[in-house]
Amino acid sequence: MGSVDLIAACLDSIRQIGDEIADTIVYVDAGTLEAFQFIGVFPLLLELGVRAVCSLENASPLDAVAEWHSKFSHPVRKIVVLTSRLLSDAHRYILRCLGNHGTVSHCTVLTAISEIGHSAYVDSPLGPDAFREYETLLVQDHEELFKKCEKSNKHKDNTSYTGSDFTTDADKYSEWGSGVHYGSNSESSPTKRNLFDGDLGQLEAGGKRLSVTVSHFPMIFSPISSRAFVLPSEGIIADSCLSNQHEDSLGPGLPSISTGRPFDSDEVPPGVTLTAQFLYHLSNKMDLKLDIFSLGDTSKVIGKLMMDMSSLYDVGRNKRSAGLLIVDRTVDLLTPCFHGDSFLDRMLSSLPRKEKMPSSSVTKNPQTPSKHSHAAVKRVPLDIKVPFETVFKKEELKSRTSMLSEGIMSFMSGWNSADVEPEVTWLPDYSDKAHDDKLGSDLGTLNGSLLSNYAGVRYVEALLDRGAKDGLMLIKKWLIEALQHEKLSSASKGRQGATSVSEIHSMVQTLSQDHLTLLRNRGVIQLALAAEMTLLEPQSSRWDAFTSAERILSVTSAETTQSLASELRDFINTSTSVDSHKQATTMESSQGLLSFRDVLLLTIIGYILAGENFPTSMAGGPFSWEDERSLKDVVVDSILERPSSVKLRFLDGLDSELEAKARSKDVERNNDSAEPASSTDDFDDEWGNWDDNDNADDQKEEAYGDMQLKLEVRDRIDQLFKFFHKLSSMRLRNHALGEGLAALSRFETDGYSRKGLLYKLLLALLSRYDVPGLEYHSSAVGRLFKSGLGRFGLGQSKPSFGEQSVLIIFVVGGINTLEVREVMKAISESSRPDVELILGGTTLLTPDDMFELMLGS
Repeated sequence: MGSVDLIAACLDSIRQIGDEIADTIVYVDAGTLEAFQFIGVFPLLLELGVRAVCSLENASPLDAVAEWHSKFSHPVRKIVVLTSRLLSDAHRYILRCLGNHGTVSHCTVLTAISEIGHSAYVDSPLGPDAFREYETLLVQDHEELFKKCEKSNKHKDNTSYTGSDFTTDADKYSEWGSGVHYGSNSESSPTKRNLFDGDLGQLEAGGKRLSVTVSHFPMIFSPISSRAFVLPSEGIIADSCLSNQHEDSLGPGLPSISTGRPFDSDEVPPGVTLTAQFLYHLSNKMDLKLDIFSLGDTSKVIGKLMMDMSSLYDVGRNKRSAGLLIVDRTVDLLTPCFHGDSFLDRMLSSLPRKEKMPSSSVTKNPQTPSKHSHAAVKRVPLDIKVPFETVFKKEELKSRTSMLSEGIMSFMSGWNSADVEPEVTWLPDYSDKAHDDKLGSDLGTLNGSLLSNYAGVRYVEALLDRGAKDGLMLIKKWLIEALQHEKLSSASKGRQGATSVSEIHSMVQTLSQDHLTLLRNRGVIQLALAAEMTLLEPQSSRWDAFTSAERILSVTSAETTQSLASELRDFINTSTSVDSHKQATTMESSQGLLSFRDVLLLTIIGYILAGENFPTSMAGGPFSWEDERSLKDVVVDSILERPSSVKLRFLDGLDSELEAKARSKDVERNNDSAEPASSTDDFDDEWGNWDDNDNADDQKEEAYGDMQLKLEVRDRIDQLFKFFHKLSSMRLRNHALGEGLAALSRFETDGYSRKGLLYKLLLALLSRYDVPGLEYHSSAVGRLFKSGLGRFGLGQSKPSFGEQSVLIIFVVGGINTLEVREVMKAISESSRPDVELILGGTTLLTPDDMFELMLGS
């Protein structure tokens, strides 16, 4: 059998539905679009005969004319919707698509969530036969809205219904092309009838019902390489909570701390159920027969759910054997919190991301009690923003942006109007508006996910194995090759030694001089611009400050708890003085230093390190009472002294009071600096002191308010440090798991750089070591032998994860790019370099993402 390739598997799954998507407009939601960008699927869709690929959330009547193929002379008859969310989430958007295209007679919906997943999700209104139920529901709602429009058309021709007819108030449409035209659609309107044949609108006139087909399409995920993947950040699986609110929970986006206690079957979080469904159907799609292992309480539940879904039919088929290891993210929180030597990790941490689409509010089931509803997790999209305008020279930038803005705005204005005249004799001047509109501000950035597969070249996969310095050298090598291929010369291409930002920028400018050259090399230009932004200030200095501080904490944690607490106090005090300095002055020299938010992340790292190095410390925390009291004092003073407040979860409800206190401090500081010398008059009377009593009362009231605020902040800080205690005591909560993690320290091959858990765990399993806390979930055949043939002494021996030729590791809660690099290194260093390894996770994590999951707003 051939080797496992995630990108090739995704492309093959698209080819399998080629007949369904041919001659259709394909609508994809935000999660599916992110996955498709990683896969590089758009050339394949063009090859399969797709008319156009459009955004589901931003559907418009203009989608019908944005066709890739000019060979189609007839209007669109079919649309295909691919969604990574529940059908109830996508329902209003699908209705909008149908309203925009009145000639559509068939709608195919492909969802990443199975029927069992829909019925198991608490907030979903659909039952066990979810697909058939939704087909009926969509047809009924479509006909109801169509009849409503026909009734209105008797009084007014061509009534336009906006999304408010079937969406919530929170659904925001774009300024252009947001109208939904049910009934007399834009394609068949009199002013545009000549675009197609004259038989438009006959589907509705003939009374033919809409045909709807709903199917399961599990291959919607984001492969960052051929051997590593994450779930779409805006899909329902990644957005669903992984732990309920209880004492062992660190937040809805992370699994709960493993204690060894069994889960209550009624309290399984929706994200756990959906993850089990995804892994089961993914293995079936890739024809893999799994031996399942788990490490952590949440992973154990997922493994059990997967075994409950398996059957003898699945085992009996001709499938390739593989080992699946499911690991809780909370078993190793340090690795994603650290700023490691990974160029991609540094790039993702430095680049701005696209704003997340407004989450679709799931239609609540009236039979479901509200207490079982779960809050959605706010994952950061992997859609990065690269400053594309930097490739142009300053004198070219203004003219190019102006021309592009005017052209787009003129086009959108002409097609957005519902009553376009047959003959337009004028064209408005948008030269002034182009620079003021929001569109003009977005033209300077190149948006999109990192391209795992661009024109057959897998740039991201090559960068995954590179550190910070090596990654930049590799991008320079790609730029030089692109320049040579385009037969362009650059003054810097022959230089040896370290690569500078200016050198990268010069080559990108040379490669972008011609439009066709720019388009052909968009993949490497995107990475080069991202690398350039990563190495600029203040991003570069902040990353270096983090790595230096983390190195200090790692060394100090091996000494005493007193020295570790002292380092944390120094970091907090330094961040407070830096924040105050930034407010008092605008000096550029302080930009790269760590803020108070950053040192809170360092405090999390410090407490986890203390728990690992001093596991026998008292139950109240790894530090002494005096050291922890001093840490609490400096944190309270930092919060009260910081002029700018940070949105933190443990300060919910105090934002307005802290902002008011910050404003009063600014006023006092300004008054003190602007107060003139006290004027002395010859009058010795006290006319100016009549209101001393009033001022004294105000001062007392203000002092009382400050004291109340300080006490409230101290209470919140006490709760925060209880959270830190949970982080430091994770190994004490589960003795078997703690012993297993401690035993893995023997695989720490490099004493100068810390290796993550996955690296050490994989080396141990490939060496056939027994890891305490690792649980094996027997397969269907194993259960048969245990219950049947086991009576005759023919019991099945427990398999080993490391003996399989295909290994899959999935981290519940997410992975980071450094872990991808480390597990590939572990394979090469092991005695079995021929093993095919796939690493997956809920999302792609950065240190800032970990902070948001644990302490963010």
